[in-house]
Amino acid sequence: MAGHFEATPGGGAAVALDEVEISILRSLAVQLLELIGPGDQPADGEDPLAALFAEGPSKPPTDPALARLFPDAYGGPEGAAGAGKPEEEQELRERSAEFRRFTEMDLRTGKRDDALAVVRTLDALSPAQDGGAVLTLTGDECLSWLRSLNDLRLTIGTRLGVSDEDQGEEGSLYRLPDSDPRKPMVMAYLWLGALQESLVETLMP
Repeated sequence: MAGHFEATPGGGAAVALDEVEISILRSLAVQLLELIGPGDQPADGEDPLAALFAEGPSKPPTDPALARLFPDAYGGPEGAAGAGKPEEEQELRERSAEFRRFTEMDLRTGKRDDALAVVRTLDALSPAQDGGAVLTLTGDECLSWLRSLNDLRLTIGTRLGVSDEDQGEEGSLYRLPDSDPRKPMVMAYLWLGALQESLVETLMP
């Protein structure tokens, strides 16, 4: 089980993690929470119902990692620029802005909830004498973990300059020398990918 998820009764999964792995996963999840932000909470005296229907931003985040987590629905500026006629480009920009305004806050809430699920399940572990533990997840927790692992890989991949279009890029990451300052981040990126793949395979029928 070490390093690989195995199915558990009821549609869940379990994996053995050592003390270092637990610490790394928790630290990354907390950093993801900080990146996404605390969310919009009603201020003192503010109508909670009005805050619930408050509109989100209409422009993409300036942080590249956040922009990867919350991409434009219609291809962003590049997609709009390739639309053809100026009026078509403008229409795509307006549609992307409108979609973002009414969906990004909910998306952020979902990503925060998933990252919190990772932190809480790790905090609930009962470590053995060597500091390791077996993480056992319910079916719902597995889905939260899958989504959060994907968010973490997208974030780290953006910091490393790895895009969805890069073919064979991960192979070159394996060959980085130990002296490269990106090495720890690369190792985390590759490990998270293996963990995610293991969980996906475990949940497949």
